[in-house]
Amino acid sequence: MRLRLVPAKTEWDFFRFWKITFGASLLTMIASVVLFFVMGLNFGIDFRGGTTIRSESVQPVDVAAYRQALAPLGLGDVSITEVFDPSFGPDENVAQIRIEAQGDGDASVAVETINAVEAALQAIDPEITFPSVESVGPKVSGELVRTAVMAVVLAIGAVLVYIWLRFEWQFSLGAVAALIHDIVLTIGVFSLLKIKFDLAIIAALLTIVGYSLNDTVVVFDRVRENLRKYKKTALAEVLNLSINETLSRTVMTSVTTLLALISLFVLGGDVIRGFVFAMIWGVIVGTYSSVFVASAILLFFGVKRDWSKPDANAGTQFGDINA
Repeated sequence: MRLRLVPAKTEWDFFRFWKITFGASLLTMIASVVLFFVMGLNFGIDFRGGTTIRSESVQPVDVAAYRQALAPLGLGDVSITEVFDPSFGPDENVAQIRIEAQGDGDASVAVETINAVEAALQAIDPEITFPSVESVGPKVSGELVRTAVMAVVLAIGAVLVYIWLRFEWQFSLGAVAALIHDIVLTIGVFSLLKIKFDLAIIAALLTIVGYSLNDTVVVFDRVRENLRKYKKTALAEVLNLSINETLSRTVMTSVTTLLALISLFVLGGDVIRGFVFAMIWGVIVGTYSSVFVASAILLFFGVKRDWSKPDANAGTQFGDINA
């Protein structure tokens, strides 16, 4: 017997209160923007600058012990990761310790602080050495911020062009609106909860863009098929039919993805917890936006109904290509 999270055939009306759900989405986006400007983001070392200390020891790296030894120093955001390399010998155990900038001045950490870190770690591992110490200044951090923003904007721009060529401009606008909705809400949650925001979260945002787009395209592709099949049916009914037909696939994909992500969130440790949280939130809002944002935009602007007549201005010249 096949496992079904939703019935094989559903006739749920997703657009009975579509103005209310769309309005709620718009309000949450506005609230997220306000949170961003009022509370800001808890930027990590990647964006704030700081110092990276590389340690080597013949003893295995114990990240928990390292973190416990450094906790009394009150250094703020400290990231400790073990470095793996096939070229390392059995007695080469390397860790990377990243410390946020102390104060509002120079991004580099004072020599006294570095000495205190080394003394704290040598107390638990007398054989540990520190072959390199590097600082990330505010100029590099600013470049990382600009590059990260550019990566997200270019990804959304590429989606806009692709969906326009694949479908029509109404579909493209709906898909991009859904992506912006997902990203803005994710940033709002990170601002509200003060979760560390670093380059790993940018990677999560780009992954969310891909996941949400995949779900939206699946729904839109079924909408286009049904628009050709039911030329006289009201657009809201066609959208409802299409979403109901793809609902089982959408729910199954989202639930199985969430099961893996929740396992990583619980068992993966502090290093990847922020990234995994962003992914969990992104899957939830991405699934929601595919129905209640992207499709609502399509319903609001309307769409071409007679597909037997080509429209040179529709941007659908690649619509029949299976990609």
